[in-house]
Amino acid sequence: MNHPAARPDRDDVLRYLRVFLSVAHTGSVTRSSEQIFKAASAITRALTQLEDLLGVSLFERRPRGMLLNAYGEAVHRRALRIHKEIQHAATALCQFRGSRIDPTPLTQLLLGGNKLRIFVSLAEHGQFSPVCQQLGLSKSGISMSLARLEEAVGQPLLQRMTQGLVVTEAGEQLLLHAKRAFAELRHIEADLSALRGSLCGTITVGALPLCRTSLLPLAIARLLQRYPGLKIKTSESPFSELARGLHCGDIDFIFGALRQGNAAAPFYSEALFQDQVGIFCRRGHPLARLQRKIRLTELQGAGWILPREESPARQALVRAFLRAGLPAPEPSVESGDLAVVRQLLAHSELLTACSAHQLHVEIASGAIVPLVVDLGDTRRHIGITQRLGSSASPAIDALLEEIRQLCADLPDEAMAA
Repeated sequence: MNHPAARPDRDDVLRYLRVFLSVAHTGSVTRSSEQIFKAASAITRALTQLEDLLGVSLFERRPRGMLLNAYGEAVHRRALRIHKEIQHAATALCQFRGSRIDPTPLTQLLLGGNKLRIFVSLAEHGQFSPVCQQLGLSKSGISMSLARLEEAVGQPLLQRMTQGLVVTEAGEQLLLHAKRAFAELRHIEADLSALRGSLCGTITVGALPLCRTSLLPLAIARLLQRYPGLKIKTSESPFSELARGLHCGDIDFIFGALRQGNAAAPFYSEALFQDQVGIFCRRGHPLARLQRKIRLTELQGAGWILPREESPARQALVRAFLRAGLPAPEPSVESGDLAVVRQLLAHSELLTACSAHQLHVEIASGAIVPLVVDLGDTRRHIGITQRLGSSASPAIDALLEEIRQLCADLPDEAMAA
């Protein structure tokens, strides 16, 4: 039954996973029927619907039972991860009511799919109207579904406020694991397409400023030449916001300057090269005309365009001034938007501190020039940040390999050793 692949709807796939896991575990529709108390005909029908939805057969039907095939094994790996996330959510929610409450019934309810999707949509939008439009459901139907879920949980998940819906503490626990479960569902399409010798699916990249100008766009272009069926989204936000998306599965990985995390951080980093922070201004700037090494004391009265306070480039600049016994520069403009930085540099006397990678087009054309300033050691690691315990899809792995290859091919002078 290997017909053209359907794009799986995450809600519909989720509702079949309990049956799928049971049959995969028992190897038999009959034994599965006894295990989960469903009629054998209902189990067979659910499996057929799941296979139709995914566009592949998942089992080898044999006289003595059901055996997972290669497609089934791929779905099984994701299904186990999804089930684990839902179990974690149910366990955390039951602890709000008492640690001895069995989370199994709530786990089974959450695996139904529809209630979970409604809750996540409400939490994301904070209003009923956009959720009604997105899911094609009435407000009364959505309200009823939420009420039944909150009744099962025994806690309010969303607080009704004047400005909209606000996620409660219990709701935050459910939202985290639900989003991770939906991220796993999103990767099933890529897992299955890879087994067919192609790649489909969606990748979401958290793009920090340094990688946006050339490295990430070039990696994406190369990947799409090989796999035009992929869809790639980029998210351009401060690291703290990207980290929240990475933590819950909305973002697959972050590419850019690595942060110094603590041992408890839920991420791991892979350094790909080292980069130096420099100081730049427009051609014709009074400081650019000096044509000599510039002392930090000469920059004290300058106006600055700087990235956010927590960014590695800003911190490197601050350290350089403090080592020299000088006060840290205060920005006239604080922005991580390269379009804003470029225009301000071109039309003002402002300076900026960043990587030459971010301004390579303007530097190559001569519109922007680096100042010869000794900032000391401003090296920072550039690389990839992923979530601990995550499992990248083949599509994500393919983009990561393109990024790694591009970084490995950078000229030595671009990498401060």
